Amino acid sequence: MLMLDLHQKYGLRRVINACGKMTHLSGAIVLPEIAAAAAESFKHFFVLDELQDAAGRVIAEASGAEYGCVTACTSAGITLSVAACMTGRDLGKVHQLPDSDGLQRRVVIQKGHCVDYGAPITQSIRLAGAHVVEVGAVNRTLPEHIEHELARGDVAAVVFVESHHTVQHGYVPLPEVVALAQRYDVPVIVDGAAQDHRLRDLIACGADLVITSAHKYLCSTTAGVVAGRRALVEAVVLQNRGIGRGMKAGKEAIIGAMAALEYRMNEDIAAWTAEQDRKVEMILARLGDLPGLALSVDRDPNGCPFSRARLTPDPQRTGHTAVSLTAALAEGDPTIVTRSHHAEVGYLNLDAIELTDDEIELMCARIREIITQPT
Repeated sequence: MLMLDLHQKYGLRRVINACGKMTHLSGAIVLPEIAAAAAESFKHFFVLDELQDAAGRVIAEASGAEYGCVTACTSAGITLSVAACMTGRDLGKVHQLPDSDGLQRRVVIQKGHCVDYGAPITQSIRLAGAHVVEVGAVNRTLPEHIEHELARGDVAAVVFVESHHTVQHGYVPLPEVVALAQRYDVPVIVDGAAQDHRLRDLIACGADLVITSAHKYLCSTTAGVVAGRRALVEAVVLQNRGIGRGMKAGKEAIIGAMAALEYRMNEDIAAWTAEQDRKVEMILARLGDLPGLALSVDRDPNGCPFSRARLTPDPQRTGHTAVSLTAALAEGDPTIVTRSHHAEVGYLNLDAIELTDDEIELMCARIREIITQPT
């Protein structure tokens, strides 16, 4: 097989990914078993409706939902799920969008869930032609806020974001949101982009549509996985004949997602978790003697089964803040990209999932060099 050094050919920096499954770092390393299935798809034609139907059955088995489909990505899945709640399986309404005149088009979302994941989720909702209704305050949303908007009517859906990026206090939790929405016969859409390990739990909460990413912890080709009630999923697929045409998934995305879900159903999650824990311990062992660098372990805040190393540098002793350490690691080739969501409050995380042992050694040596070199 011809092996290409793509970094060298196109003049790209190599990346040591201590940040995790991030879109700006091109997703995940695709597992060999999944890459092989996607590569095999390149050799064949399929009737895409039949392929989506096959994916729907696999997604149902993996998630416990009635049905499923594959979209271009989670962001596309959010837009198309909102559209599906507005149009149902009425092709005339599908063709009308993004003109939503005369359709139920109000979409309720808690203000603390109005995150930006590279683009504002409110924009993803509005792309369907929907009108976003933000309820509550950033740090205080009550059930009464949601129920007030539901009682006013004309609500197509409630969107709930299951992510540590949302405000983590003073919000209405998913089971309560589902119960409120069901009283008014309004579907609940869950953005669970990084929640593939919890997909079955989110479906069990009663959510009508749950969207997760195939190219994060499922380690697949780029795609979004939509699971939920069959009628609504069928309405999501129908959007491919309307505004979803530019968001459709190709055969390699659909086959990759199916292979990833089948792999996950047979995966030893406990063994996988133990391997991630081993790599985190390796990081702690390599950096444990550095003066002024406090080390600890953070469980995944989304509730997924792994941990990350936390580094908290003392600027007086190390000469670096978390911000400056992040910047120093990012310089050069290879660039070392850390999980710096909390750098401004004094710490950064090292996500070991995509790191090899050799990359851990190189990264830790570079951290040691930065901290110990004269300033």
